[in-house]
Amino acid sequence: MSLISQAFAADATAAAAGPSMMGQLVMLGGFVLIFWLLIWRPQSKRAKEHKKLLEGIGKGDEVVTTGGIVGKVVGVADDFVTLQVSDKIDMNFQKSSVAATLPKGTIKAIHN
Repeated sequence: MSLISQAFAADATAAAAGPSMMGQLVMLGGFVLIFWLLIWRPQSKRAKEHKKLLEGIGKGDEVVTTGGIVGKVVGVADDFVTLQVSDKIDMNFQKSSVAATLPKGTIKAIHN
């Protein structure tokens, strides 16, 4: 009878010790992988796409800013872009504030 109680005591001691070091490392690795797949990778992909968009902006492109202003590009500098938002109104914006390019003719469709 004493052998059985000693075996139960050994099992209880092992269970109270918690997961092994290897199990903890596997769990930590899993968390890092999930973080990378769900947060880091998509954000990096969006940043690359936005950088490519900004490099491709040229005169005549129709764009929308992060503030929702739609205009036609009339000037491009290193860090700034000049948009014609109305017939006689030009506005300067930082290139990074351009959110997207629009198909040609979008401004005419909006104003009509």
